[in-house]
Amino acid sequence: MRGQDSLECAAVGQVASLMAAAARTAPKTRGVDNIRVLALDDADSRGRVATKMVELARRDGRPSLERDAQAVASSPAVLVIGVVSNPAGLDGCGFCGQKTCEAQQAAGGVCAFNSIDLGIAASSAVAAASGCRVDNRIMFSIGKACLELKLFPAEVRQALGIPLSVTGKSPFFDRIA
Repeated sequence: MRGQDSLECAAVGQVASLMAAAARTAPKTRGVDNIRVLALDDADSRGRVATKMVELARRDGRPSLERDAQAVASSPAVLVIGVVSNPAGLDGCGFCGQKTCEAQQAAGGVCAFNSIDLGIAASSAVAAASGCRVDNRIMFSIGKACLELKLFPAEVRQALGIPLSVTGKSPFFDRIA
């Protein structure tokens, strides 16, 4: 026999997998898949990321990152979605602030379409979680910590994290600071 805690933890793990599938299959610019996904599904990896978030909060004077670190530490799983910096090859679009993709790369920027693809993938993932009634919230702070910890390959330049929770009330809303 399994109790409530065991069942809820298993559900979160299953939903994280479904979210990864949703992120992978989300529409992408020109059909090019630049999305990378990882799950922080063990206490050690969540602890490393939460510790880094507290460090970033203090270093950068952003108390909200320390608040978000508490969400990571208390979540049974966190899905992190990153995007490889790879210009879409739509010269002349200018969405990145440059005239050409080559100019964007020379400036060290990120293609705006990579950012759009990341947003679509994250939105698709949270829709999957919401459909399964698992509480979640998209947080840039988690992605920032994962990038600084080099949990993704160097070509991943942007990431978003999504902590998951199954409790009586979502811990990701009605937060202070």
